[in-house]
Amino acid sequence: MNLNYGLKIGGGEAQPLGGLYIVPTPIGNLRDITLRAIDILASANIVACEDTRITGRLLDAYNLRPRMIAYHEHNAQRQRPRILDILATGKIVCLVCDSGTPLISDPGYKLVQAATQAGFYVTALPGASAVLTGILASGLPTNRFLFAGFPPPRANARRRFLTEFVSCPASLIFFESPKRLTASIEDMWNVFGERPAAVARELTKRFEEIERSTLSSLAKNFRGKSALRGEIVVIIGPPLPKIVTDIQVDRALNAKLKKTGVKEASSAVSKALGLPRRSVYQRALELKNKKR
Repeated sequence: MNLNYGLKIGGGEAQPLGGLYIVPTPIGNLRDITLRAIDILASANIVACEDTRITGRLLDAYNLRPRMIAYHEHNAQRQRPRILDILATGKIVCLVCDSGTPLISDPGYKLVQAATQAGFYVTALPGASAVLTGILASGLPTNRFLFAGFPPPRANARRRFLTEFVSCPASLIFFESPKRLTASIEDMWNVFGERPAAVARELTKRFEEIERSTLSSLAKNFRGKSALRGEIVVIIGPPLPKIVTDIQVDRALNAKLKKTGVKEASSAVSKALGLPRRSVYQRALELKNKKR
């Protein structure tokens, strides 16, 4: 094992090479930071962070005093050239986000892309991540998973976005806002049908909460909950083996269509058979048109 990777040796203790270091920070518990991350932050000339106040609290907890500059989605285009100029002088720049691993749902990848294209040394440290922590604690399959970020805030756009992943043969991981969680879970149930799922909130923190159930049960549970707080990760299991035949779907739809309209029939059948509402709705339309 090479313990000196990324270090220059000579004249005493090993020092990190000048370059850009992608440094994960805790997602809640301040103890979830690696020894190597502390060493690199202690050696940094500049720490580029989303919010200097939040990163400042972490640095204070470990008695670290590097210079901080703000780097976030609103100033990234202006700050990138400045950071590249600093890298050109051989300095050590650490890129961090408010919590977890940088570049996951933030603009850091553009800085990494620019730094690598300019030929600077760039490396990433392993560390805390809400994506990995969430799926590991969910009890859902981990052999194949896809992180899809935040769904769009508006309902129609969110449903179209979710539809892209219906056939994905993997566990799905989403971030969501507490204010939109209830509506988002309802849409996930309607789009994906009945699947095992988990909602993880405040991971690694004192009031960590993980609810593991099915999408229908989670949708019902969150309808009656008061306003939630904290960061939320939603994990949905991969598509279940199809055990409902097309004949069964048609029989159920035809029975419902004798009594009600397409929308109501498809909604009832999708819930009863645990199938995505959109695909059942399309089939209901086809059956309705055949009878005309």
